[in-house]
Amino acid sequence: DHFGDMDFKVAGTQNGVTGIQLDLKIDGIAEQIIRATLQQARQARIEILRKMLTTIPRPRPEISSWAPRLVRMKIDAEKIGMLIGPGGKTIRSIEATTGASLEVEEDGTVTIAAYGQEAAEEARRQIEAMTASVEVGRIYHGRVTSVKDFGAFIEILPGKDGLCHISELSDEYVANVSDVCKVGDLVDVKVIAIDDQDRVKLSRRSALKELAGKRGSDGNRHQR
Repeated sequence: DHFGDMDFKVAGTQNGVTGIQLDLKIDGIAEQIIRATLQQARQARIEILRKMLTTIPRPRPEISSWAPRLVRMKIDAEKIGMLIGPGGKTIRSIEATTGASLEVEEDGTVTIAAYGQEAAEEARRQIEAMTASVEVGRIYHGRVTSVKDFGAFIEILPGKDGLCHISELSDEYVANVSDVCKVGDLVDVKVIAIDDQDRVKLSRRSALKELAGKRGSDGNRHQR
């Protein structure tokens, strides 16, 4: 529009106009100019849409895995501090490892902005794991973080561990905890209780028994 009197932009579909933007360098324009401009814009718009439909006649069933993503999820507002961490350390760590950008609102709404589906889903997975609540009766696949004479401490969720007493490690007699597990081992444990101080009690033997029962019932169904 450098050499003209106006900048007249028209957007729309085959059915009509959806938006107009007009900048003028003069006091006004005549009605016939507006009519002629809209007609020229219509001809150009229809031709552009025809070319577009030739290339892609219908929307793709899925967004490209490389397309930017904006994902919203909700967490317990009381766990916002846990997600952010001291001085923002935890949320920055998630952003650094996933490449996503996170925004947290006071009501617990978390907005994840990422370039690609994989980064967005990984950020969501980390947030869900970090803010999940421990459930009594549920089996977790955890990592042994410490071994004591009386049992093993096992991290079942990020930043959340519980004690598996030596008596809950196995149905058989265990003389030394280190005979069953060592620091860094991944083990299946079942949450059997959470006391009034939020301490989690775990059982490896209960988890193994339950998992063995499930495998057995699956095998019986297959045999039938």
